[in-house]
Amino acid sequence: MKAVLVLIFALTSVFAFAASPAGLWKTIDDKTGKEKSLVRITENGGVLSGAIEKLLDPNAKKDMVCDECTDDRKGKPVVGLNIIRGLKQDGEKWEGGTILDPKSGKIYKATIKVIEGGKKLELRGYIGPFFRTQVWLRAD
Repeated sequence: MKAVLVLIFALTSVFAFAASPAGLWKTIDDKTGKEKSLVRITENGGVLSGAIEKLLDPNAKKDMVCDECTDDRKGKPVVGLNIIRGLKQDGEKWEGGTILDPKSGKIYKATIKVIEGGKKLELRGYIGPFFRTQVWLRAD
């Protein structure tokens, strides 16, 4: 019985770790399929946040700022910009927070889910009944 409990605990720990979205992710544009950036997602006190670490588009200005933003991120450099805020785990998904599209300045309600054994991240942003879905690739 004790061995079974240890095995269950070990498997639960492995699956909990594998399901974590914390780490470095390569963002893929849902319209063009091209790599856009690297985003570092971190977890602090059960809440996720994510910031752009690097722009991958060779045509993107390296000193680009969020001109279209309407909140505290307006005019801030895109590299280093916190684009994911306030997501909390609910089963297999993380939700209840937001994601910012720094190009348009739009802020979407967001849900994310780690898929394919932790290799991919399915991210869905909502504004009312409309949504966009992207699949990001683990980069670390």
